[in-house]
Amino acid sequence: MSQPRFRIRILALHAFLLGLALLVLVPFTWMFIASLKSQEDFFSGMFFPPGDGAFGIAWDKLTWGNYKELFNLGFERAFLNSVFYSSTSAVFATLFAAATGYVLAKIDFRGRKFLTVLVLSALVIPPTLLIAPSYELLYRLGMLDTAWGLLLPTLSPTFGAFLFRQAVKQSVPDELLEAARIDGCSELSIFFVVVLPLVRPMIGAFMLITFLGMWNNFISPQIVLQSEAKQPLSVAIAQLRGVYRTDYGLLMAATVVSVAPVALLFLMLQKQFISGLTSGAVKG
Repeated sequence: MSQPRFRIRILALHAFLLGLALLVLVPFTWMFIASLKSQEDFFSGMFFPPGDGAFGIAWDKLTWGNYKELFNLGFERAFLNSVFYSSTSAVFATLFAAATGYVLAKIDFRGRKFLTVLVLSALVIPPTLLIAPSYELLYRLGMLDTAWGLLLPTLSPTFGAFLFRQAVKQSVPDELLEAARIDGCSELSIFFVVVLPLVRPMIGAFMLITFLGMWNNFISPQIVLQSEAKQPLSVAIAQLRGVYRTDYGLLMAATVVSVAPVALLFLMLQKQFISGLTSGAVKG
């Protein structure tokens, strides 16, 4: 293929991808503009409120008042709760899943195959079936309406154990582990010093998955947590909807506050996310 034709195809491909990117950004743009509208102007135009300003837009009707109202309602408390729940769940669930995956992949012990099958079998159980047993267990342990009552069920994900098992089998050679044992390293040191750096892409990917899962968790906080001060952002946003009247501008502002941090986090970890998901795709 000649050089000019190759450049034309590359330009056409980039133009097509740019069009798709702009199409994806349309809902986010609408949401942000809607968060700047008052309740009276929310349905006045598709995007901007019409008026006598530049481009036929009433720029003076756009306001940051909805975001100020969120702080007046104490929304920052729910935001900090979500940050705490999501960060804690992401860190500990990733650590425990990585340790389980390493044991299942590289430690030879009696019953390893049975334990591996048991872990894989747990993947087919729908999470909704575990709501009632989990509630009963937390009630008997006295952990209802506590942060650890919400976090504890998320710290041993079977899906994460399977992902790290595949990543360790592919990325960590047995010869490297044997060399570390000959040098006198303990299994704990091998795990932290040798294994974790080699599966770093999977760590980034799984931390992002776990963080997003807890950040968007809506059912479990309403079951485990009774105190309004302990509710996360997802529940606080749902409570903004009134029975007879809903301030849609305020609701869109709360949605922007919820979406912006995770979107930024995904942009920061997108390379680790993609490479991590494909790190266990070759070997079984």
